[in-house]
This record gives sequence, structure tokens and C-alpha cells, in this order.
Amino acid sequence: MTNETLERLEAERERTRGQLHGLMRDFDQVVEASLDSNADDEHDPDGSTVAFERSQVDSMLQQTRQHLVEIDAAMERVAAGTYGTCESCGQQISEARLEARPVARLCIACASAKESQR
Repeated sequence: MTNETLERLEAERERTRGQLHGLMRDFDQVVEASLDSNADDEHDPDGSTVAFERSQVDSMLQQTRQHLVEIDAAMERVAAGTYGTCESCGQQISEARLEARPVARLCIACASAKESQR
């Protein structure tokens, strides 16, 4: 499982890095577009759209960067021999969950319990 898991995580990391680079290009384009538009968003009909797009792309950038951090942490767990073990209860995380979410740190029961506490 270790080699296969590492390969899957590496592929996920490369895919996510590609997404990150694309989002960075998108963000640069949105910023450049905002430089060409009226600086007064309130009176510029396109201003609020540009601000919204910038906010959306920035949010996606943050999420993608966080996902890269999660992938690196999962790879560290593989190296440490703790990948697939729930960090809360110590039980094995189901293979189906790890297939669906390779960066999972919690089993479904613990993740559900944590989510219901929010």
C-alpha cells in the first residue's frame, strides 16, 4: 500500500500544483483587468464584478494551497507509518474513504462527530 499510496499522493500533488499555477494566472488576469477599470467600484458598473472575481479566485487559491499542505502532511504520515490511522480514535480509516479523500486524517465516524460539533 505504501508505494501505491505515495504514487497516488504524488499524482494528486502534481494535479493540485497545476491547478494552483492556473489559478495564479487567473488571479493575475483579474488584477490586470482591475487596473484597467475604474478604481471606484461603487460607480463603475463592472467594478463590483471585477472585485467579486478577484475575491473568488483568491478564495480558490487559498483552498488549493491548503490542499497542497494536506497532501504533504499525508505523505509525511505515509513515511511515518501512520497513514490510514484516524488521528482521533486510532482506528483504521476505511480504504473507500482514503480512495475518495486521500488526505483524510479522520475516520468517517470521527469526521462526522467533529462536523456535528460545528
